[in-house]
Amino acid sequence: MRSVEEQLAIVTDAAMTPEPVRISITDALGLMSAEEVKAERALPGFPQAAIDGYAVRAVDVGGERALSARVHDPENPENVPPVPQSASSLPVVGEVPAGSRQPLRLQPKQAVRVHTGAPLPALADAVLPLDWSDRGRKRVTARRPVRSGDFVRREGDDIQPGDVAVSAGSVLGPAQIGLLAASGRSKVLVYPRPRVSVFSFGAQLVDVDREPGLGQVIDVTSYALAAAAKEAGADATRVGIVTGEPRRLREQIETQLQRSEVIIISGAVGGSGSDPIREVLEEVGQIDTTRVAMHPGSVQGFGLLGDERVPVFLLPSNPVSALVAFEVFVRPLIRLSLGKRNVNRRVVRARSLNHVASVPGRRGYVRARLMRDAETQDYLVEGLGGATGAPAHLLAGLAEANAMIRIPEDVTDLRPGDVVDVLFLAQRS
Repeated sequence: MRSVEEQLAIVTDAAMTPEPVRISITDALGLMSAEEVKAERALPGFPQAAIDGYAVRAVDVGGERALSARVHDPENPENVPPVPQSASSLPVVGEVPAGSRQPLRLQPKQAVRVHTGAPLPALADAVLPLDWSDRGRKRVTARRPVRSGDFVRREGDDIQPGDVAVSAGSVLGPAQIGLLAASGRSKVLVYPRPRVSVFSFGAQLVDVDREPGLGQVIDVTSYALAAAAKEAGADATRVGIVTGEPRRLREQIETQLQRSEVIIISGAVGGSGSDPIREVLEEVGQIDTTRVAMHPGSVQGFGLLGDERVPVFLLPSNPVSALVAFEVFVRPLIRLSLGKRNVNRRVVRARSLNHVASVPGRRGYVRARLMRDAETQDYLVEGLGGATGAPAHLLAGLAEANAMIRIPEDVTDLRPGDVVDVLFLAQRS
């Protein structure tokens, strides 16, 4: 029996990065950049007001005196000296809204009303905030001094031409998308989402639009796995139920090998009923079917098929077992292909609220509800499956879960009060 770590190492060694493609930056969120992007223009492209107020010369509102007058004053904790009495009020000679394309030139002893983002008039070197003034319309009097550069965004403060806006290998978040736009780039070269094809195999399976007869069950697992792959960041396609004689099976598999970076087949392990598809898979590559020291989902398979050596996972037919195996092995492979730094779920230590049983010698993965103590802020966890008397294979319990308890191989009974590792799943709203 192979350990979880041994199986995971085999899987992650096979991680593939798709060939880069150039796409619109509006579609690039969460993808890894395949190029270094340098800014072609400064950001901002002109000196602009960082706040609503008045464009002034700092020297006209006591700014020069302020530079040498800052001493500690208990009654003035911000240590901002008042404007000297010699600083007279200034005439307001104009107004510049954001987006204005009319250049203005400030003369000594003048002020111009400016809005946030507005271009600064020539010779102005500071903005007097509204709250630091008497808000005059025709004349304005400063209640505090400003220094040269205060409340001004200088040209190129954020980015200078030639600066690296986005590095190759970085994952594109909202800030990076904004930098690309600021750099004048509407498209970017990225590594696309890995294409994942999901099959189900089994003579007993029928699709959701058919009424199952005696001995038949609805194909739940392929729907659940396709959704899990999408949630992990993949471009997932549910191919559906594969059946038929060996040549037909091989045609279906080979078609998806040409379209996919990862293939997942549920129901292809466990029992003689899965022999036909495993025999077909072995004709196009090497598949290793093994037992992994975990529960549920112990029996599984993995291999590389076709000329492109596409990673192929064989997972149990039971949806809970398949989803657990997906979390432990398939999800990290998808995240690696996306260039993510954190490929695993966040893990916290939590105190168990109930008894949870686990299989001896196997690492347990038990669906659970993670909570937080309102007073101590300690994490608390309630096992929803694997608890005494609770079946571990039911999907409804997994749907209620927001976490999974990870029980070490040498622990067979998690007791109330025991502290254990818990994996966050996707947030439920």
